[in-house]
Amino acid sequence: MGTYNEEAAIGTVLEDIERVTGGRAEVVCVDGSSDRTPEIAREHGATVIEQEPQGYGVAVREAILTPDRPVVVTTDCDDTYPMERLPAFLEAINDGADVVSGDRLYHGAETMPAFNRFGNHAFAAIASLLMGTRVHDTTTGMRAYRREVVESIDWTENTGLSAELLIRPLVRGYDVRELPIAYGERAGETKLDPIEGGAAIAKSIVTVCLEERLRQL
Repeated sequence: MGTYNEEAAIGTVLEDIERVTGGRAEVVCVDGSSDRTPEIAREHGATVIEQEPQGYGVAVREAILTPDRPVVVTTDCDDTYPMERLPAFLEAINDGADVVSGDRLYHGAETMPAFNRFGNHAFAAIASLLMGTRVHDTTTGMRAYRREVVESIDWTENTGLSAELLIRPLVRGYDVRELPIAYGERAGETKLDPIEGGAAIAKSIVTVCLEERLRQL
């Protein structure tokens, strides 16, 4: 996970991961915080890689590639994602899935700000139209990947990395599955500007979809 000033939630998230996995998960936080986030993460046994803030994608890329594990799980550190769903994600990977993506919108995501919820539905609609394949939540932060899948594709996006890591595997024929998840109320303040960030994500979705379509020609 990429962490940035999440001292209000990071301890709870790491405790939940510890509980659900029985302490078997290797947790990597790529951190650019100015608060106590890295200290709290280390206290809970996480590996912390300190990095100047360079955006979501840069941090998550480092976090994904650092652990030498066959399956990598991403999540946000604001306590919005249900760690108790991790066993279901790993079960789907063991069942043959290459990517398992948490669908926050399936249950309504009522705790998500209305503007963000509308935007996420719009992102999914745009991606579905351009890919010709129905997806429900392109920007979820909770996913499980087979390591060879994320190593096999070129990553180009920063703010829109989450959408890219769903779209490229889907278009290339990997087994990508969406699982419904609950979405909780955020602990701490959001870091993403909804207008500027939303525009960057929409641009990423269009760019990546067109690149993948051209790649097939």
